[in-house]
Amino acid sequence: MELTVCICTHNRPDYVRECLAGLARQTIPPEQFAILIVDSGSTGETPAKLARLAAAANATLRRLDQPGVSRARNAGAQSCHTPYIAYIDDDAIPAPDWIERIVAALAVSPPPAILGGRALPIWEAPLPAWWPHSLRGILSIIEVEGQGAYGDPALPPGLAPYTVNMVANVAHLRAVGGFADTVGRFGNALLSDEDVQLAWRLRDAGLPVRFDSRIVVHHQIQAARLTPAWLLSRLYWQGVSTVLTRRLLKRSEEVWRELPRRLAVALLCAPFALLPRTSPRLIGPRWRFAYALGFVRSAFGWRAAAIGRIADLPPVVDPPTHASASDNADRIAPDRSSPDSVPADTVSAGESCQAGTTATSPT
Repeated sequence: MELTVCICTHNRPDYVRECLAGLARQTIPPEQFAILIVDSGSTGETPAKLARLAAAANATLRRLDQPGVSRARNAGAQSCHTPYIAYIDDDAIPAPDWIERIVAALAVSPPPAILGGRALPIWEAPLPAWWPHSLRGILSIIEVEGQGAYGDPALPPGLAPYTVNMVANVAHLRAVGGFADTVGRFGNALLSDEDVQLAWRLRDAGLPVRFDSRIVVHHQIQAARLTPAWLLSRLYWQGVSTVLTRRLLKRSEEVWRELPRRLAVALLCAPFALLPRTSPRLIGPRWRFAYALGFVRSAFGWRAAAIGRIADLPPVVDPPTHASASDNADRIAPDRSSPDSVPADTVSAGESCQAGTTATSPT
């Protein structure tokens, strides 16, 4: 047995059930891979529900008393007894040939330390017309096709791996200390980039980090996330995460080089932040302000807990219920962006924050 599938979850047993159902439909026999569920501090009746789901799926269940996605993923790697671990989000459903494709992609020389794939959306509600097309990736949607090493000219610039659909060599993951627990979702904080940071650390160590679009999961996009308030909160925390990730990768000079541009964007777009957080009006300059504010405050080292209050951008908590995948099967569509997850169309200091401005890549 070469592979363990790891599902990290917090208070979402319904999603876990659908993910396990997808694993039960794999073209690879079930005895050829293991399943590990990491319960990241779930409460109420959820632990008992997860225990029943794990027993029915012949999966191992590990419970952590405290939540935190990086902590959960590291616990999964420590509990893994196979050379590779395949991380999949609890709200993702693997394609029937998901594991078969992973096994084939690992059978190269040298084998990759990190292997990422596509995450195609299942919409629990239609994507609003006001949602910027360039920010689809902020929902952990990866629609790129192709194969190769991240950073190769054959793949789009800015493509990065995400643990919604990511395989890691367990020995290499452990050797670099796993996922940093200073990034990654914790409680209501929408911090991110723990997966990107791990991948680039391994790449910087000279190990192959590859993408293969034939490895596919279908990611259920929760309706509660398709709101202006969630998008602004998510972009704010992305700004925070970008700074943290660059510093963890010992690239602090990139933070200071970019800081004047983010300060300029924050000043230019600040008036638009006076609009209600629930309104989709002028969302372009408002998300740019949110991202820039998170970046600037994180660059100066101010505490994230205070940031959320000062910025009036509190994290948005997703509801515990969702529509089933079967109800949304007809909505399956056919990228957080740069190597450090800066949104691909984040404005530069010279760009306008006026309504209708077309976003461009940072320079």
